[in-house]
Parts: sequence; structure tokens; C-alpha cells
Amino acid sequence: MKITIWFVLGIVFSSYINPKPSTTFIFIGIFFVAFIVTLYLSKKDFIQKIYFGIATYLLFFQIGCFTHVIHNEIYYENNYVHLIQNETDYYSVELVLREKLKGNAKIDKYIGLVKRINGKSCSGRVLIQIDKTNLDSKIQIGNNIQIYGKCFLNKISLNPNQFDYGHYLNNKSIYAQIYTNSNSINVGNKIDKNIWYYSDQLRNKIISNLQINNFSKDELQVVNALILGQQQNISKEILKDYQYAGAIHILSVSGLHVGFILLFISFLLKPLPKNKLGNSIRLFSIIICLWGFAILAGLSPSVIRSVTMFSFVAVGLHLKRSTNIFHTLLVSMFLILFFQPSFLFDVGFQLSYLSLFFILWLQPLISNLWTPKNKIATYFWDILTVSIAAQIGAFPLSIYYFHQFPGLFFITNLIIIPFLILIMGLGVLVMAMAAFDFVPMLTMKSLEFCIYYLNKIINWVSSFEEFIFKDIPLNWQTLFCLYLIIIAFVILFKKPTYPKIVFAFISILIFQSTLLITRWEIQKQQEFIVFNSWKNTLITVRNGDKVLVYGNKRTIDKLASNNVLKSYIIANNSSITGISKIQNLYYFNDKKIMVIDSFGVYSKQINPDIIILRQTPKINLERLIQVNQPKLIVADASNYKTTIQLWKSICIKKKIPFHATTEKGFYNVK
Repeated sequence: MKITIWFVLGIVFSSYINPKPSTTFIFIGIFFVAFIVTLYLSKKDFIQKIYFGIATYLLFFQIGCFTHVIHNEIYYENNYVHLIQNETDYYSVELVLREKLKGNAKIDKYIGLVKRINGKSCSGRVLIQIDKTNLDSKIQIGNNIQIYGKCFLNKISLNPNQFDYGHYLNNKSIYAQIYTNSNSINVGNKIDKNIWYYSDQLRNKIISNLQINNFSKDELQVVNALILGQQQNISKEILKDYQYAGAIHILSVSGLHVGFILLFISFLLKPLPKNKLGNSIRLFSIIICLWGFAILAGLSPSVIRSVTMFSFVAVGLHLKRSTNIFHTLLVSMFLILFFQPSFLFDVGFQLSYLSLFFILWLQPLISNLWTPKNKIATYFWDILTVSIAAQIGAFPLSIYYFHQFPGLFFITNLIIIPFLILIMGLGVLVMAMAAFDFVPMLTMKSLEFCIYYLNKIINWVSSFEEFIFKDIPLNWQTLFCLYLIIIAFVILFKKPTYPKIVFAFISILIFQSTLLITRWEIQKQQEFIVFNSWKNTLITVRNGDKVLVYGNKRTIDKLASNNVLKSYIIANNSSITGISKIQNLYYFNDKKIMVIDSFGVYSKQINPDIIILRQTPKINLERLIQVNQPKLIVADASNYKTTIQLWKSICIKKKIPFHATTEKGFYNVK
């Protein structure tokens, strides 16, 4: 456990510091020598000294740093990012398609492995977004394609407290995006027939056989997500229902599904004798079936992670040691992160391990509170206790990332888990038979019937929107304190003692202090922010937790659905206290801020500190600078890009700082 913790800390440290590979290599050599020396010295000590433990932890801390660095492909000399000099240029990119992602009605999204750019051999993963209009050729996984278009390196988040999609892609070793259409794509005859290709072909064959047999469209979407791990075609309405019902995890193949597969296969293999040979056959069969399911589900990172985790769980259960399961969990985490350290920053990875840990740690304690007298009550009691334990472990992290919590999760799980067991069993059976072009109508319709009523139940639970707690602000300090409280009270619950009671109440005091400090810091903050709002102007003035919003009619009319502003409000625990049209002049913290709109009318006697240009005003910028002598010029996303580039060149010539929100993101007046 200690080694894994220090290894994880090394990955986290490296992700923030971004050390050079040579630096980490030197330090890992130093700590390895220290480890060998202290190991030799510790053998001579009758009573062990602390220095060997410290050397071991530092070594694995540095191994974590080194692991993260060597998996950062941007340091590789042959990575394609070193060939992208200018984002305005067009490149000829040759690549092979590896994985299809969820797109929309107009765009298909794929992950591709780059082979060559402008004829130069290179490597790396890239996100491809293809306009589906007039796309005649059927593109499939394994296709070698040539694209002529622009390559855009990932950018930082352009608005405050917004989901950083560029950072998310970087963690997946995807450093650029290509936007293209059918006219710029040349699909080659060569197909890379690897495990991803055959996995995709198998899934397509299964879905095609189900469609031929008239499997209902909505139910097929859920089956495709539930069993095959493909959410590309699932409707927004179904996703929303599952999210509000607290059952969104069902539609993403994860630990829950793999756990059901493990139990299902274990049940089928129960007749095997419980001797050494029988147990070995049972373990080998379970692992083969789990990885077969992983291939069927597309070998996505979440599937590989879950199957790896439960493969180790299967080994732990095979060894029949009650304490071994926690060690097994840590070993699986260590090995997964050793081969793919970026998984540590994946929300699914964090939620999976937290949920499983709390199920193993907390569920037995809750279960012992009541012993039902019949098997049916015991079955539902076990479902309820597992759900509660998993939610206790996951809900602080869920609120931190998603800022909402479904209050009826326990009802959802009580109702749907019996359904899910049946659906998983039927689903795997139907998929296996469809893979061999055999789809018995009775079995298929039974699965369709179960999915139909599952969707109906989910829709009914999600209709109680008053039990969905939304827009909950939570920063990382409060998140840490919440987990401290949970851990303290679980320890107290196991065996109450006076020191444990004191620790539990101290954790509450720390949590309350964190809330008060956060509130106090928010109250003393003042911000004037120009957002990067596409084709619009959005300005906010925040004084503590009160926010004044300034925008045009279009911005104000769509304020309720403005996710950019919503993220900012939630993160700063604030509320909108006023909405107004954009003014021509603002005073903020002894600074004069002049706004010039499309009319191009401005005063020549104000001498503002900052000038904000919006809606592409027809002005002579050189004359404006000469007359007003501003210290800074800001251009928001409502201006034409060509005009922004012209203004930028003029400001460079005049040595005036220029901030374009489309390039640098939002501007905060300080």
C-alpha cells in the first residue's frame, strides 16, 4: 500500500512539474543507489532503521515520475507535434483509424494513429473530426486514410472554470485535432487487420444481425452501450434519463459490468470440483472470458482497466485469503498505472477504484446492521448495502466533477440491478449467438423486452427532478475534507473508542473551517471578466458571490442554457444578481474600460486604460491608439478572425499589449 501511494504521488508530481526525461533518469539512478546501500546496511541491523523505508519510498516516488515522463509521447522526437509549425498551414496526414468515438448528427469522431505528415515518417495519436455531409465511402476501424487539412494543437481552456478538453486529450496522448470533410479524405485499400479491427468487425456483425431481426432501435442503442461498450449512437434523451436516475454508470462498460460477468462465469463453473485442478481451471476460464469480453467491448481504456482490475480480483478470490483482496486491488492499480499512468487522471478510473474499495471496506459493516430472515430480503438488503457503500465512496468525487447528485440512486439500484443481472446474462448469450449468425427470436425478444422496461423504469425515476441536486460547488480542499470525514466515521463505526471520536469531530471541524475559509476568500474577490463567447460578447462583474452579467440580446435570451457562465457561477459559489445590456464605459478597480461595438463610435477624451473591441467595429486602430493611448486592447470572439489578426499586427507595431480571447482565452481585469 505504501509503495503504491508513493508511486501515485510520483505520477501526480510529474504531471504538474513536467520534468525532463534526463532529469528523472538521473534522480532514479541516485535513489536506486540509495536503495541498494540502505538495503545492504539494513541487513546488518538487528532492529530495523527508518532510512531503508525512506529510500524505498523515494525510489518508487521517482519511478512514478519516470513512468509518467516516458509515457509522455510529446518528448518523442518522431512525434507528429514536432512537424506542425503553423496551424494556418495545410498538411497531408497519413494515418490508420484505431477507435470510433461518440459524435453527433453532423460529425463523426475517430482516434487515428499518425504514420506520415507531408511524407515524413512520424507517430502519435490524433483526434479526427469528419463532416458526414456527402461522405459516401464507409469508413471503418483499420482503414488507412490520407487527409489534407489543418492540424490544431490542443489549447488551454478559453473560459474560467470550464472543462479543460485540451488537457483531457493530452492525458490520453492525443495532442492535436484534425477537422476535415469528405472532399479532403482519401480512403486507401490497405486495412491494418489487428485486434482492434477484428473487434470492430465482430461488433458490427453482431449489431447487423440484430438489426436484420428487427431489434428495436432505442433498445439496441442501450444494448450496444451496455454490452458492447459503444455509446456513439445513443440518444441524448436516454443519456439524460440515466444521468438523472443515477444510473449513467450502466451505459459505460466498467467495473459493474465486468463484475457481473465475473459472477456469471463463476456461477456457470460452480459444478467444477473444488480441488487444485478444478480451481485452476475455474480461474483460467474466468480470466479468458473476461478478456474475451474486453475484446468484444472494443478494448477501450475503461474496459481494459476494469478487466485488469477484476482479473486480479479473481486471483484474490482464488487464493481465498480475506485480507488479500485489498492487496490485490492495489497490485492491479500499480500495474495499470505502470503501463498507463495517464489513467490516474481519468474520472472513470478514480470512481471505479473508490467504489470498489468502499464496497469491500464499508459494505460488510453496513450489512451487519441487520440480518434478514429470508433469502429474498437478504438479496435486496445486499443490493442496498452495496449501493450505499459505493455511493458513499463515490459521491464526493462525483460532486467535484459533475456538481450534481441523484437523490434516488438507491431506489434506482434496488429496481434495476435485478434487471441488470438478467440483461447481462441474456445480453452476453444473444451477442455470442449473433456472432455466429444465429439469433433465436425468443431469446432476442426477451432481451428487447427487458431493455424496454429498464428504459421505462429509468425514465420514471428521472422524472422526479426535485430529487436531483444540481449545481453543487465543491473545490479540491472541501473534497479532501469530505473524504477525511467519511474515513474517520467509518473507522469510528467499526470499533468506537475515545480517540476515534475525537478524530471524527476534528474532521468535522476541519470541514467547517474549510467551508468558512472558502466563503471568506470568495467574498473578498472582485473580478471583471471578458469571456470567450463564440460570435457573442459576454462580460461579468463579480463582487464576492454577486455577479452582474452584461451581454447583447441574444446572450441574455439564452442565459439559462449558457454552460460557460454556469460553470463560472458554480465554481465561485455565486449567483447572478443583475442582467444588463453592454455599456460603453466601465470603471473597475481604478481602471477605465471602454467598449467599442460595431458602430465604431468612441470618445476621444476618456483616455481609457483598457479598450474592448467587439462585433468587428470599422475603426482605424492606429488612430484610436494614438488618440486614447490605452495600456491594453482586448478583442473578444464576436469579431472576425481576419480582423483580429490585423489588429494584432498593428498592436505589435505600436508596442501595445493585445489580448484576443480566441487565442489566449478569457481576460480578467485585475
